[in-house]
Amino acid sequence: MEWTESIRRVIDYTEEHLTEEINIADIARDVSISPFYLQKGFKLMTGYSLGEYIRNRRLYQAALEIIAGKEKMIDLALKYGYDTPESFTKAFARFHGVSPSQLKKGSGKIQVFLPLKIHIEIRGGNEMEYTIEKMASFRVIGFERRFNNDSSYLEIPKFWSEMMGKSAPITEKQGNIAWQCKIGEYGVCIDDIPGGTEFRYLIAGEYRDGEIPEGMVTYEFPEMEWAKFPCRGPMPGALQSVNTRIFKEWLPGNPDWEIAMPANIEWYAGGDTSAADYQSAIWIPVKKK
Repeated sequence: MEWTESIRRVIDYTEEHLTEEINIADIARDVSISPFYLQKGFKLMTGYSLGEYIRNRRLYQAALEIIAGKEKMIDLALKYGYDTPESFTKAFARFHGVSPSQLKKGSGKIQVFLPLKIHIEIRGGNEMEYTIEKMASFRVIGFERRFNNDSSYLEIPKFWSEMMGKSAPITEKQGNIAWQCKIGEYGVCIDDIPGGTEFRYLIAGEYRDGEIPEGMVTYEFPEMEWAKFPCRGPMPGALQSVNTRIFKEWLPGNPDWEIAMPANIEWYAGGDTSAADYQSAIWIPVKKK
């Protein structure tokens, strides 16, 4: 399915199930995209995480119903996915700036949040610098942590700071492997956790041989083709800029390539990440359409 059409279908699906339990894994299955790439692409193309978009739409619809005076507060809370009136009131006030009771009395204005309409400027993949490279199967080894899709942009940099700093909590065996396998060369995202709300992230290097220390994990990529997009400039801006262009320019309407598996790799050259000429790259597994 064409990428932008998939995002439009996600929006339609959300509207059709706004008052029901929405499972991201079910949405991803409906549009034939992995939960990881679905949420990554949605965020980059719309500016909202999928969870944030769903919450905002529900809170706007709830405000309309409060103004109309059709539902009791406890019924509205349950209808729009909140366990208690208190949690609903807190989320409502944070979004609209007024409490449900204040709005019911005619005090304050609501925050309008209408369904998104996707208008993508497709410039063509040939304007982006990239190469397609067929690689033999290879294994990576590193430190793994799970991240929620909604908060990963903030939490992953903290993970890097924790594990790659001078006071990193690693054992001597882990340190030896980290040095031998160049841990930190790769940042690896793997979407294989059921439910679609979390993914695995490895700060990794290429695994060659030897004992796998406790607290470290390995992952094997099969032989396949990779689209490699070079990034030049200080981190994280250079990498994020290219990442956004991939989802806004390269994937939409691409006549030749589509994502092959729910994973991707960030490659880092090492050295001063704040340098103007720092080199990194984004690798995406692809297959011919």
